[in-house]
Amino acid sequence: MKNTLKKLLFQALEDCYKQERLNSGVVPDDILIEVPANSDHGDFATNLAMTLAKPEKKKPRQIAEALVEALETQNELFSKVEIAGPGFINFYLTSSSWYTILDDIQAKGETYGLSDIGKGKKIQVEFVSANPTGPLHIGHGRGAATGDALARLLAACGYDVQREYYINDAGNQMETLGRSIYLRCLELEGQTVDFPQDCYQGDYIRDFAREALADKGAAFFTDNEEEALKYCSEVGGGKILKGIEDDLREFGVTFDRWYSEKTLYDRDEVRKGIDFLREKGLAYEKEGAVWFRTTDYGDDKDRVLLRGNGVTTYFASDVAYHKEKFDRGFDTVIDIWGADHHGYIPRMKAAVAALGRDKEDLQVILVQLVNLLRGGNPVAMSTRAGEFVTLQEVVQEVGRDACRYVFLTRHSDSKLDFDLELAKQQNADNPVYYVQYAHARICSVNRKAQEEGLAEPAPAEVDSAALTLAEELGLTKILAQYPEMVEGAGRAFEPHRITIYLQDLAARFHAYYNRHRIVTEDRAVSLARLYLVNRIKTVIANALALLGVSAPEKM
Repeated sequence: MKNTLKKLLFQALEDCYKQERLNSGVVPDDILIEVPANSDHGDFATNLAMTLAKPEKKKPRQIAEALVEALETQNELFSKVEIAGPGFINFYLTSSSWYTILDDIQAKGETYGLSDIGKGKKIQVEFVSANPTGPLHIGHGRGAATGDALARLLAACGYDVQREYYINDAGNQMETLGRSIYLRCLELEGQTVDFPQDCYQGDYIRDFAREALADKGAAFFTDNEEEALKYCSEVGGGKILKGIEDDLREFGVTFDRWYSEKTLYDRDEVRKGIDFLREKGLAYEKEGAVWFRTTDYGDDKDRVLLRGNGVTTYFASDVAYHKEKFDRGFDTVIDIWGADHHGYIPRMKAAVAALGRDKEDLQVILVQLVNLLRGGNPVAMSTRAGEFVTLQEVVQEVGRDACRYVFLTRHSDSKLDFDLELAKQQNADNPVYYVQYAHARICSVNRKAQEEGLAEPAPAEVDSAALTLAEELGLTKILAQYPEMVEGAGRAFEPHRITIYLQDLAARFHAYYNRHRIVTEDRAVSLARLYLVNRIKTVIANALALLGVSAPEKM
């Protein structure tokens, strides 16, 4: 509807220039159309007359009067157009013009809400990227839901999206995993072992140790520590990674590419990255180490790339990895990190700038912790102590849909309370149930209508004049907002806006359904209401699909 108004205003402006009611000839790149905070001020408003006041050398109200007169040919669209204040133009649309939105939704179906604002630009979304040292926990699940929903949203906005998982399979954490399994092997063979606190404590480590002993035999672990440690690290990491992949697939998350950190070292990309910075004069030696001048790009201090003992830092591999990302041709790279990595953002932005890119080509989305509750009581979690609740356990208990939806009910950078008992309830307190039930309810209405000889009507069978209730017009206006909401969520990288929209739409539908019969004795009213609620059904299904959540027909 906003786009329709913009086209009409551009045409009105052109007509004013032709008729010499206006003479500057200025045509703005865009026209601002807003929804007034007070509905008494119309459905939409524009400040176009005020923006033209300077080039026209006229008072805004004079310009507004000329534009309004030129718009009079479109009087079937408006019930009223008025000039307010210093020169705002307020538009009051007729009910019939609003109801044309329903035909648009019916025609577009699953594509309603899609746009091309991305124009095929390549975006990479890298998310989860958990160390393959243990099963995914509930916090990883929130990052997975956020990343997958964001990728779906960006694709809906016309971007060429690639999902990537960065496997942290090099460095201390993998050595710690190998040592943890190795020591449990020795324990299982009857040796007294001082098991360090910084080793992984979970029962899954013992399970891997039993499998390793069965595979290699006890002598392998007692006779050659170095080889045994390497074996435990590689085999344990591989099995954990396979488990992560399986858990994510069960959660509805797949990746276009699994990228191994180890391959960066195998291909000497980390050294090449450091050499690249040296050549640009951005790396220097100090106290035996190699430093990156990140302060040249706004960081609070320079960062070490290569330690004095010759060991590269995590930052060095991250620089090489992001260089390789942009070398692959991505216009924008989105990293989804845990909130505890907040301090890491300035140095990575600095690295991107040093690579010759705009800092904004790297976008970092932070995901806050999840407070897992059961009936309002906290559930303790500690990955080191092995006292965490896995993502797999939560999905098995509450279901994929509830799990994904709850994760997306708030901005990713806000802490989230996830109550397992609430997520299983079948009532209005459970947000995903409330929305899915709206969809299932409309499907039930269709079945009941068919029993009474009424099929879902075609557009030509519907008389929108039969929709006389304020709730019906309000619902239609909410449906009309959906494409703009999707675009706004895509531009802001905020998939949680979809759940906010869905809660509002579902609440309005349930209230309407509880007050009014859809199938009545009046055929014209019944057909019009069936047409309306089925458009609501389409939009709910489309929005849930962006979240990776199903739209059930029965509940």
